[in-house]
Amino acid sequence: MRQFVLLGHDVPTEPDFSLDDLAGGAGRLDALCRSITASFVTSHGIREDVRTHLVVQDELTISFDGSELRRLNPDERSTAALVRMALEHRDEAIGALPAEPSPGIELYRRGFEATLDAVAGDGPIVQLHEDGDPIVDVSAGALTDATFVLSDHHDFTATERAILAAHVDRRVRLGPELLHADQAVTIAHHYLDTAGYDRF
Repeated sequence: MRQFVLLGHDVPTEPDFSLDDLAGGAGRLDALCRSITASFVTSHGIREDVRTHLVVQDELTISFDGSELRRLNPDERSTAALVRMALEHRDEAIGALPAEPSPGIELYRRGFEATLDAVAGDGPIVQLHEDGDPIVDVSAGALTDATFVLSDHHDFTATERAILAAHVDRRVRLGPELLHADQAVTIAHHYLDTAGYDRF
């Protein structure tokens, strides 16, 4: 199971945003939706062995499970509609129990640290970062069942960096250029799909 944790610093915690203004009124939800879509969608299919967690303002986490996910299309608007639908059910999340607004989608009342705690036993936690080890120097086997952590258009805050320091098993760099998060997700998938560029 591959997992991705995406930080949405400016995404609204209320579902009162317009699907026609994802870049402005929804706190760059457009970019985060591209990352969510990239984590799941293949040509004419969906990755069933992936979970992606969107952390909203360190208050809520929306988790998507590819083995059960429905109505995810390869466009940011439909993905944003799933995010908004999850937020519409936020009052149903009580304590550690999530709201379950749709198959494959759960909304938890937990922030970044609690989300990393929840995935910590599933495999290594990997921060994608320009100062990390080159991915070609990391065997694909060492990234089996990894959880990759990415931020949105903002850098990690000092608090988030401290949380990462306590949870991350390694930092990995995907290449010499800084990439958008959705591009990074695609490259991470490709590296593991090809067993470290050995299988095509």
